[in-house]
Amino acid sequence: MDYEETTTTSADPARAWAAVRNVTEYPRWTASMSAVEPLDGPALVAGSRFRVRQPGLPTTVWRVRDLREGASFAWEATAPGVHTVAYHRVERQPDGATRITVGIRQTGALAGLVALLTAAKTQRYLRMEAAGLAAAAEDPAAAAAGDGAAPTGGR
Repeated sequence: MDYEETTTTSADPARAWAAVRNVTEYPRWTASMSAVEPLDGPALVAGSRFRVRQPGLPTTVWRVRDLREGASFAWEATAPGVHTVAYHRVERQPDGATRITVGIRQTGALAGLVALLTAAKTQRYLRMEAAGLAAAAEDPAAAAAGDGAAPTGGR
């Protein structure tokens, strides 16, 4: 099963990427995540793991599998019968805007059943995450901090 959400922001790609790569701050600006805890240190690097808590879903450990600095990352999680890859991309658009894309791909013997049970929530959470990323990228306080921190008024 594949799900994807795309949004645009007036922030430049560097600011959008700073928001995207700062995964431990996601719960500050999206109610789709209640906690993102680093298990191997806070840096987003290939192989690092993060424990993610989301309302109404099982707590899941995600492992970063691909990282293209400034452009994209993907992390993956495995549960019995389901392999999930979530991806995040930042792309400059010809009009000067920045496109942010977040998506999920689920495969495995139980992927269809999981989709039946969680499709609406998955789509809603992706919309929330994309909107939150755009807001975090555009937040002047985050830019002033220089670390991609998300706005404090999120949720």
